[in-house]
Amino acid sequence: MPELKTSAAEMVAQARRRIQEIETPDAIAMVKDPNVVIVDIRDIRERQRSGYIPGSVHCPRGMLEFWVDPKSPYYKDVFGQDKKFVFHCASGWRSALSVATLQDMGFEAAHLKEGFSTWEKYGGPVEFPAARND
Repeated sequence: MPELKTSAAEMVAQARRRIQEIETPDAIAMVKDPNVVIVDIRDIRERQRSGYIPGSVHCPRGMLEFWVDPKSPYYKDVFGQDKKFVFHCASGWRSALSVATLQDMGFEAAHLKEGFSTWEKYGGPVEFPAARND
């Protein structure tokens, strides 16, 4: 396989240099703030396995740009609110790239620097989806 021009790690590092990163304790303090929307971009299976931040909005990473763009047929009204948006994934890599992309689109947002991986360690609340009886 030919060597890549830029590694994923370098892309994340470049993104982190130009986006707002929020430390876990600071994000925990934002959970009940009505002017903050926490957006979980992890896969649905990650949310089922590890739980999620109460009140967070789930937006699969693959749909992010489409859900945020008001001109997209997939646009979600939640992203039209005049609020602070904080995106997160498991470790902060996907959310760093996502927020950099959103910034390029003109959508202001921040991300949880270490992702969900340190959430419980710092005492962040976690919910789990209700069991399905299919």
